[in-house]
Amino acid sequence: MKILAENRKAKFDYEILETLEAGIALLGFEVKSVKAGQVSMEGSFANVYNGELYLLNVNIPAWQPKNAPKDFDSGRSRKLLLHKEEIKHLIGKIKEAKTNIIPLAFILQNNKIKVQLGLGKSKKKKDKRETIKEREFMREKSRELKDY
Repeated sequence: MKILAENRKAKFDYEILETLEAGIALLGFEVKSVKAGQVSMEGSFANVYNGELYLLNVNIPAWQPKNAPKDFDSGRSRKLLLHKEEIKHLIGKIKEAKTNIIPLAFILQNNKIKVQLGLGKSKKKKDKRETIKEREFMREKSRELKDY
């Protein structure tokens, strides 16, 4: 399993409760672009429409922009490939706990591109400050240990 692109901001903005992997429907020139790591997942999320799960606000540019179709939109919604039971499970979790589905990473598994999704609640400002304090404390601690 190789990580192609990662959404680092998601772990800061959301408290991830559960993770799962899903396939994604991409066009040929988008696949090359994802394998090259040219993916921007900032502000992206997944939503359910007509019993199917779609990934929204993910920017995947064409590998060669001059060879791409003229009507190509790099920020289009892309269908996620999951079993019906998994989609029903996600719908239940969203309604029950007021959570969001956030893409955490694009991974290459058995030569197929998959999206790692996280079911998470958004953090409050206070919680974000606490994670910043913890991170700074761990940095200082590692610096002190490094000097010894």
